[in-house]
Amino acid sequence: MITEDLLKQIEFIKEIDKIKYIQRKTKLFNSDRKENDAEHSWHLAMMAVVLSEYSDNKIDLLKVIKMVLIHDIVEIDAGDTFLYDKEKSHDNTEEEKKCAERIFGILPEKQATEFIEVWSEFENGTSNEAKFAKSVDNLEPILQNASNNGGTWKEFEVNYKTVFEKKKVIKKGSEKLWDFTKNILNDSVKKGILAE
Repeated sequence: MITEDLLKQIEFIKEIDKIKYIQRKTKLFNSDRKENDAEHSWHLAMMAVVLSEYSDNKIDLLKVIKMVLIHDIVEIDAGDTFLYDKEKSHDNTEEEKKCAERIFGILPEKQATEFIEVWSEFENGTSNEAKFAKSVDNLEPILQNASNNGGTWKEFEVNYKTVFEKKKVIKKGSEKLWDFTKNILNDSVKKGILAE
């Protein structure tokens, strides 16, 4: 028997297919092709699994994986805001909250509530899981830009100080990943792919 809950879940699965069409500014490793949000979310989930030993705190890995898989679903409605955008703040949580309520609201009530709570927890960034999820979320574009001769850093004339300030959130989840990040940034300046 087909239940109402199953129909809602299938409708949600169809709706989130749209995330594959949300283009990010960053490009795939060693590539000219822009990454989409679905690729980004998958990559973060794999990063969380592979790098979980570097979390400074005890974490529920499944919760981290949920966070990174759903954190950008709101961009189906809100669009992707580039971290270094000079006109629109990347901190557009109120707009995104409405998007989260609409999209996750397609699900049965219990699941909708859970997804909104997990999404909100990621946005708040205070739990151990959210701190680590944000660490991998912020590390991935650094790896991409370093592999692409400066990528969006060069394209949008972003300098070391700006990247450093925006990315130091990595430290909240993992000192080791932050140390690794600082090395990449310093090497990028030396190579001339990140302006001082």
